[in-house]
Amino acid sequence: MAQWFDRLVIRSYAPKRLAMLFAVTALLGLFILYGAFELGRYDAGFRVVDSVRGALSTAKRIRDLEAENERQRTQLEAAEVARRVDREGYAQVEKSLGDMQSQIARLNQDLSFYRGLVQPDSTVRVKVQQMQIVPETARGAYRLKFVLMQSGKPAGEVSGSASITLDGLQQGKPMSLSFAQVSPKGRVSLAYSFLYFQDYDEQLQLPAGFEPTRVGVEIHRGRDASHSFRQAFVWKAQGMSVETEAPDGAEGKGALDVQAETD
Repeated sequence: MAQWFDRLVIRSYAPKRLAMLFAVTALLGLFILYGAFELGRYDAGFRVVDSVRGALSTAKRIRDLEAENERQRTQLEAAEVARRVDREGYAQVEKSLGDMQSQIARLNQDLSFYRGLVQPDSTVRVKVQQMQIVPETARGAYRLKFVLMQSGKPAGEVSGSASITLDGLQQGKPMSLSFAQVSPKGRVSLAYSFLYFQDYDEQLQLPAGFEPTRVGVEIHRGRDASHSFRQAFVWKAQGMSVETEAPDGAEGKGALDVQAETD
């Protein structure tokens, strides 16, 4: 028994200390590896401080750009509001201007009507009092609507004829067309016979490429070809007819601006 106790060896076992020693050794190894990694980057020209400074500068640049973007977005919204206000203001001005032009047109029509009743224009004593050009659905097709009436106090029934011509441009060159060339029925002139007035509603078919600029009306009384009354009608695209006096003031001549209704 004594010999068995003499051979007994008592050894201490500390598992926690062993684990801590292993952890410290591992951390020390990682630190050495990272130090070697950083040393390699440093030798290659990489600087941690410069990297941090670059990241901070980039973050500041991003914040500045976001602030500038927000400022420009605010300015854009303000500009959009201002443009919308201007557009509405322009629309109101255009509407007011259109109303004023319509009123002036009606007043000029009334003035020319009463002037024609009391002030004869020529020995023919017949004139176009109202005219309207209405476009049709077919290309180049129009309807020419106008009224012939006596100027001054009617002294009896009048009769005669009226011829129509169209002046314009064909491929940029001046061109005149007779009524027979633009009338689908091939009519040369229009006869009239009335005491107070007579309405006309005539079809026009313009040739392709012809751009009308003026309508001319020459009125003859009876069969007397030596006396005639001529009027010019300026072809315009919009609005109602507006009458103006001839600039030269010659007897038997006048001008009536006619604006065609468009779709």
